[in-house]
Amino acid sequence: MNAMRGRIGAALLAAWRGLVVSFAALAGSCTLFVLALLSISMIPLGIGLVTTPYILEAVRKHANQRRLLAITWSDVRIPVPYRPFPKDVRSGFTGQVERTTLMLKDPATWRDMRWMAVDMTAGYTVAILAAALMVYPVEGFVLAAGLWRVFTDDRYWYAFVPVDSQATGLLAAALGVVLFAFGVLVSERLLRAHFVLARSVLAPTQEQELALRIDRLTETRHEAVDTAASELRRIERDLHDGAQARLVAMGMNLGTVEALIEKDPAQAKKLLAMARESSAEALTELRDLVRGIHPPVLAERGLGDAVKALALRLPIPCDVDVELGGRAEAPVESAAYFAISEALTNAAKHSGAGRIWVDLRHGDGALRFSVTDDGRGGASVGAGSGLSGIERRLGTFDGVMAVSSPAGGPTMVTMEIPCELS
Repeated sequence: MNAMRGRIGAALLAAWRGLVVSFAALAGSCTLFVLALLSISMIPLGIGLVTTPYILEAVRKHANQRRLLAITWSDVRIPVPYRPFPKDVRSGFTGQVERTTLMLKDPATWRDMRWMAVDMTAGYTVAILAAALMVYPVEGFVLAAGLWRVFTDDRYWYAFVPVDSQATGLLAAALGVVLFAFGVLVSERLLRAHFVLARSVLAPTQEQELALRIDRLTETRHEAVDTAASELRRIERDLHDGAQARLVAMGMNLGTVEALIEKDPAQAKKLLAMARESSAEALTELRDLVRGIHPPVLAERGLGDAVKALALRLPIPCDVDVELGGRAEAPVESAAYFAISEALTNAAKHSGAGRIWVDLRHGDGALRFSVTDDGRGGASVGAGSGLSGIERRLGTFDGVMAVSSPAGGPTMVTMEIPCELS
């Protein structure tokens, strides 16, 4: 009985999600497809050079939102294959021309256009069918309950059943039961089929994906080298300004103690106490420095416990859900840990949230983790933001990140790193 209730509940949830996706397909994809076509067609007139980058950016956000729903609702992963903009793109009208050219040369832009055409036709049909199979039976039950009396003079067709009496109303209810049972069986599959259809159009071909991955790895390799160099400079600076300075001061104090030990024992004892305090402070700073490089709890107890320890130190209540059947390689765990740490820090500082949720699990050869908050929303991946730093960190391991943060919230940052657990 509990299993049946769970199955019906899952089907009803899939129906609701299918309704949401069908609305997004009909309203979002249809509107953006028409606007994109109009904007691109007006490029020769000069107007499209101004409008196209903004409209295509909205198209990408729309497609990324569907990617996020695909992975969170049906566990269907759709790659994000957009080429990044060069760092030297100019501002003003010249920059608009450059961005328009770059976006139109990106094969992913034209895959987005094809996807929107499919989404507002076949995609809409599959999604609305997932909802209709769970909603349409209600009409049959209502007809049998007495609504049939309205149609005694004018026959009403419920599917292929003509309803004009209590008997035909009961037939409509029986058909509704059959449709409802069929909907319980297939609604989740139909919702997944919608996302699989989207993946078949949005995902690049194997050759395109390989070329994109080579470009991405080349870029992230340079970023990893720069990040490692800046990290080394930070460590050197922290050592120079912190522990090294205290150790030098301690050495000077000990030299003075050596000179005063016989002449002024009281002063020598004070300097020894100061040297002891300096050694303790230097040790604390060294421990903090090492913890910033690789937290001991991460090395000793694994990623799940390390993230739980992070959550305990937050000023906002944070729920952590971990489902890991083993441990990833140390570099992957470290990257995931610091990515989650950065996302939690951003949420605590900037979101105005009252609660945060962290979900961490492994499946289909990838470590997946998400950070969700109920704050004000409006987070974006841009130059100088903490999220762009997370994206660069994940890119070193061929990882990806998707952000959903509408105005008013909630914000959901979903990250994934390909790896196997030991």
